[in-house]
Amino acid sequence: MKRFVLLGLALGALLAGGCLHPAITDASRQGPFFVPKNFVGDPRLPAAMHRVILLPIHGGEYAPPEAVEQLDSVFATALEKQMRFEVVTLGREECQASYGRPDVSSTAALPANFLQDLARKYGAQGVLFVDLTAYQPYRPLIMGVRAKLASISGQRLVWSFDEVFSASDPAIDNAVRHFYLNAGGGPMPLDMTSSALQSPARFGAYVAETTFRTLPPR
Repeated sequence: MKRFVLLGLALGALLAGGCLHPAITDASRQGPFFVPKNFVGDPRLPAAMHRVILLPIHGGEYAPPEAVEQLDSVFATALEKQMRFEVVTLGREECQASYGRPDVSSTAALPANFLQDLARKYGAQGVLFVDLTAYQPYRPLIMGVRAKLASISGQRLVWSFDEVFSASDPAIDNAVRHFYLNAGGGPMPLDMTSSALQSPARFGAYVAETTFRTLPPR
């Protein structure tokens, strides 16, 4: 009898801790989910665009350097997962050494012969800029992203994206938790899906994947 009592107490603690999978009626399963709308692009990627340089994220006045540096790898991983093209990342130290700045904004004047130099050094056919346009690392998390993919040949935009993701939006709250619901190949407990709404890096992973999912198909 004592064993059954202890088992019941343990199960009660598990329930109280929120460690069960979200119910089928939970909004992380049912939605509504956020769908980005502020993007435009070619119907398909240029046939010759096989290698793209991902520049360091430009945080500007919105995010401190250490936060932006942490997001560099988050966005690179999300871009590689899309498998649209080979991704080559330009590191901040290399960017500083070559062009006199640690990152390059999509709206700023480019260094002289910037695109041609990237094509020569890395054999790239495209360059992808990512700027943060808003950043709040505490609840509710906020991350604004402006991204542009430019072809080096012809120097034209192939795709551009501009959205602000705020966890105060119920549709984004649902979408972030849905994103992590089956992370790692298996269902994630409810308290773990909710923790993504407290971590800028984990929130950023959702933001990055949602952003790059709108790239033109191959």
